Amino acid sequence: QVQLVESGGGSVQAGGSLRLSCAASGTFFSINVMGWYRQAPGKQRELVAVINSRDNTNYADSVKGRLTIYRDTPKNTVYLQMNSLKDEDTAIYYCYADYTGNDWRRRLYWGQGTQVTVSS
Repeated sequence: QVQLVESGGGSVQAGGSLRLSCAASGTFFSINVMGWYRQAPGKQRELVAVINSRDNTNYADSVKGRLTIYRDTPKNTVYLQMNSLKDEDTAIYYCYADYTGNDWRRRLYWGQGTQVTVSS
C-alpha cells in the first residue's frame, strides 16, 4: 500500500511561482509513474504532467514551458515547479502514483489534493 503526502500549495499572484511536492511512502515493489492532475471549479479533472521511472515526461499543452515535473527517485518524491502562473492555473492539484505492489499487482493511488490559487 502506498501513501502520498502533498505539500506546497497556496496563493500567489499571477506571474509568480510555486513548487508542489508529493512524497510516496509505504510498502511496494516499485513506483512506475508519478504525476499531477488538477481540477478547477466546475471542470473535469485534467492531466497536468507525468513522469515515469526513466524520467520521461509528458505535459498538458497549456502548461508547457511554464511547469516542470521532476522526481527524486531515492526519496520517492515528485515535484512540480510552477512558474509564470496564470489565473487559469487555479485548481486543486492531485498527485498520483502508478505503482507495483509486493504482490506484483499494478495499482493507482491518489493524494488528497492541494489548493493552488492564482490571482491577478
